[in-house]
Amino acid sequence: MLEILLLALALAADAFAASIGLGSTHKSDVKPQFIKMALLIGLYFGVAQGVMPLIGYALGSTMLGWFAEGASWVAFVILVALGIKMLYESRSVNDDDTRINVSHKTLLSLAIATSLDAMAAGFTLNLLAVNAYVACLIIALTTAVLSVLGAYIGRQSGTWLGSWAEALGGLVLIAIGVNMVV
Repeated sequence: MLEILLLALALAADAFAASIGLGSTHKSDVKPQFIKMALLIGLYFGVAQGVMPLIGYALGSTMLGWFAEGASWVAFVILVALGIKMLYESRSVNDDDTRINVSHKTLLSLAIATSLDAMAAGFTLNLLAVNAYVACLIIALTTAVLSVLGAYIGRQSGTWLGSWAEALGGLVLIAIGVNMVV
């Protein structure tokens, strides 16, 4: 269960970083308007992060028989590659305070973009002794809560914390990947 919680935190790092950025550009919003926006961010990011690993799990379970012996190495490569990608992206976070229009289209685009790595990570759920549906629910709830929190943090502090969160998420994914082959 600890692996799932760590995976959920790592996968939520992208959404957390994005929500910090969104929150930082809406510092001047009135409180009810900001609360609505923060809850929408949590809803969109949480649902996307919960559904994508389920898709990856389904794809992985159909393909697992094809390469059962090397499955842990495939999971290792996926998680380490995602971790390295997140570490790289954490170095390029934009500190621009340009206001971002938080429309449903924008949120859907960001939710899908930040959850594509969760689909790849969902493949690894086949190799863990966990219920994939419960794991996806934990991932979704973790992401939703951290996204709402990220919007509030962004409103108060700006974008500087987002890059650190993404870097930490990358390191956690690499650690989980290494743990799968050790």
